[in-house]
Amino acid sequence: MTTTRLPQDRPGLDASPQTSPDAPPGRVGSAWTLVARREVVVKLTDRSFLIGTVFTLLLITGFMGYSAWDAARTTTYTVAATADARTMADRLAEKAPGIDDGVAVEVRPVEDASAARGLVTSGDVDAWLARDGDGWVLTTDSEQKTALTRVTQDVVRQESLRQRAEELGTTVDRLEAGSTVTTRLLTGDAQKADLAQGVAFAFAFLFYVATLTFGITLANSVVEEKQSRIVEIIATSIPVRQLLVGKIVGNSLLAIAQMVLYAGVGLAGLSLTPYSSLVAGVSGPVVWFLVFFVAGFVGLAALWAVAGALASRTEEVQSTATPLTMLVLAVFFGALFVDGTVKVALSYLPPFSAVLMPTRLLEGTAQWWEAVLALGLLLAAAAVVVTLAERLYRRSLLQTGGRLSMRQAWSTPE
Repeated sequence: MTTTRLPQDRPGLDASPQTSPDAPPGRVGSAWTLVARREVVVKLTDRSFLIGTVFTLLLITGFMGYSAWDAARTTTYTVAATADARTMADRLAEKAPGIDDGVAVEVRPVEDASAARGLVTSGDVDAWLARDGDGWVLTTDSEQKTALTRVTQDVVRQESLRQRAEELGTTVDRLEAGSTVTTRLLTGDAQKADLAQGVAFAFAFLFYVATLTFGITLANSVVEEKQSRIVEIIATSIPVRQLLVGKIVGNSLLAIAQMVLYAGVGLAGLSLTPYSSLVAGVSGPVVWFLVFFVAGFVGLAALWAVAGALASRTEEVQSTATPLTMLVLAVFFGALFVDGTVKVALSYLPPFSAVLMPTRLLEGTAQWWEAVLALGLLLAAAAVVVTLAERLYRRSLLQTGGRLSMRQAWSTPE
């Protein structure tokens, strides 16, 4: 929670001649920069903000590091085989890395089925490969080895086809002719589509966290100054409109800087994963997300300031900010679960477009002109919201008779 201090203790909010009502218009006009600077300084000296930022960076770094490690590691499985299954087991050990470079197989020869079962039970081997009639059985102890099972199925199928082809006097290629099935997307790229699922979650999560974190802090800052009557002193030094602009700009700069930091670390980590070849392609949508984030955040920041101004006590902020919280949650869950025509429609609708349009660009389902159109709509919406919010903020900030509704604030005389 932001600590409320007297104006003389706040950088840029003193009642010195340069911010007094009689100051030259140029000086008064720049008052919002002083407020913005104060918001930045207070936040950068807030230990909880710094710890939260570092913790998020560690989460991103840890996730990317784990992804890189998991993609590079090779799991070695020990497979027991009796004499009649030794040839197939050796084929499995030979061909496994070519099918899945994360799987390696070592063969453990055993005398009989009883010995193989004992080794599996004791954990000395991971699996036991044995012939069962016309087929094969891969036996494990208490859980299936998914990667090993998939590789074993492929090797057994290939080896069985090879033997059958020799019996028929033909080749495996001829037997498999016409049986290959490939996949294709009408729009976008398959590998990008897989990556987009993770990136879409990252977009939605970062937008959600940043909007709530900075929004709630902004609302609390407003109501604390109002509750302590400090704002009445500030209002005699600078116009209330300048105070609102400074708060929006200061918090927006911090949020943008934080998003740029997270995006940079994320892209650097992505270059260490199997998706490293897509870093260049992902960078564009990430930049689009940052641009959309700026437009979306500014409008919401103005509304958070209004939520603080409508309250007279910090306990009332939760109530006045509930509609905003619900809106941010709707954006978050909408970005994760909507699809098809609904997703396309919402990608043009502010503030959903702040997350959904960059995601569609990454998926390859949106053109650049669609992004420009959606951004234009988002900027127009932000301008309208800020204009309306300025009136609500200005008319409710100095009202201390209790929590106001938006209708009451709108009709309150200045």
